[in-house]
Amino acid sequence: MLTTQLLNPHKWVDNHADYLYAFAIKRLNDDELCRDLVQEVFLAALQRADKFEGKSNERTWLTAILKNKIVDVYRKRSSGLNNIAIKTAEQEQQDFFYEDGHWKEEHWPQEFGLNTDDPLQAKEFTRVLQHCMEKLPALWFAVFTMKHIEDESTENICADLKVTSANFWVIIHRAKINLRACLQKSWM
Repeated sequence: MLTTQLLNPHKWVDNHADYLYAFAIKRLNDDELCRDLVQEVFLAALQRADKFEGKSNERTWLTAILKNKIVDVYRKRSSGLNNIAIKTAEQEQQDFFYEDGHWKEEHWPQEFGLNTDDPLQAKEFTRVLQHCMEKLPALWFAVFTMKHIEDESTENICADLKVTSANFWVIIHRAKINLRACLQKSWM
């Protein structure tokens, strides 16, 4: 009965809906889907309220439920990595990088010319980056987002999305190369 004292479902929409929506939209960039996911989070939380142990606050608990739902979306969107040849990716890496992982001079990324002190420019860059990320295949988008926005561990990403470690690194590499090319074309 302690759980019901810790949770206040009647205030969830007022207290957490905007936060959860903002959290989801950064990761999925789909207005309707994000609204649906927030509703699903509230429903799932109501159904599992008896399992809430009070070890975290309501928002943290609801966000954890949302994260799981976002991972489910990533899984559904991605069809796996069956069509990516690891040998080809390894060759591509050799084309762009030295063995120590540093860029070869001829492929060195160009400066983006981003002034981080200018909020308008930073906002525009974020919009361009989001546009470039939307062009990535679903699995690449999911892996890149989980790694570089969610800051998830490689092991968790591989387990959640059911990809091998080798495939993970191929995806990250290709996503970065594609994002770099798109940013250089769209931003500069």
